[in-house]
Formats: sequence, structure tokens, C-alpha cells
Amino acid sequence: MGVTLSGFLDVPEDRLDAIRAALPEHIRLTRAEPGCLRFDVIESSSTPGRFAVSEEFTDPAAFRAHQARAAAAHWGRISAGLSRSYKIAGLEE
Repeated sequence: MGVTLSGFLDVPEDRLDAIRAALPEHIRLTRAEPGCLRFDVIESSSTPGRFAVSEEFTDPAAFRAHQARAAAAHWGRISAGLSRSYKIAGLEE
């Protein structure tokens, strides 16, 4: 079984423009990672500043590699400190 992550990222209004600008590159880079099966981040049309996040990776190693890459990238800096509410399944080894 792979690793899945689902939940929400909440972005305050004063940071929305920066997040919207950085998101396409973050999605592109993530989808190109080895082991990425699915990666979607969709802005809510009903809750301002909320982005639904849905990820699937082949295994814990691929998921952890993604987390490390994202944290070290521009996305990690631009999204630091944002409120995240995620559920992760499949990390048990």
C-alpha cells in the first residue's frame, strides 16, 4: 500500500497571492518526483484561503523524499508557518 495524505492548507489573505504564484511550480515539481502517483492542490470556491490537498506516493520512502524536497525548496519557504490539517495513511513500515 502506498502513502496517502489528505486535508487542508489554510492561507491568510495577506499571503494568498504569493501562494497562488508558487503553487503551479510546486505541483509540477512534485508530480515529477519518483514515486508520486497523485498530487492535487485545489483552492476552495467556498472557503477563502483554503486549499484541499490530496497526495499519494508509492511508499514511505517516496513520501519522505517529497517532504524533504518540498521543505528545502521555494515552496517550503513561502508556505512556512501556514496552518495545515492533514491525515496521513500508510507510513507504518
